[in-house]
Amino acid sequence: MLTGKQKRYLRSKAHSMKPIFQIGKSGVSENLIKQTADALEARELIKLNILQNCMDDKKSVASLLSSGAKAEVVQIIGNTIVLYKESVENKTIELPS
Repeated sequence: MLTGKQKRYLRSKAHSMKPIFQIGKSGVSENLIKQTADALEARELIKLNILQNCMDDKKSVASLLSSGAKAEVVQIIGNTIVLYKESVENKTIELPS
């Protein structure tokens, strides 16, 4: 579980990032969850964009992706979700304590 200070730090790191995935009409699939998990292992912090034609609620999309990829939801703002998961092999982000 991330503390408020850690979430604030991760939000500041994610601010300048571009979304790497877009979630559309098909919603959350097993393939999207696997790709999200792989991207989190490589980058630790990712941003996803929910398109207008997505039928699912943004909170349910965020919870499905975070539980499937075993990640933490840092922020849901507008139609953008920020996820964090500490990398096993490739740790680059040092969280404040």
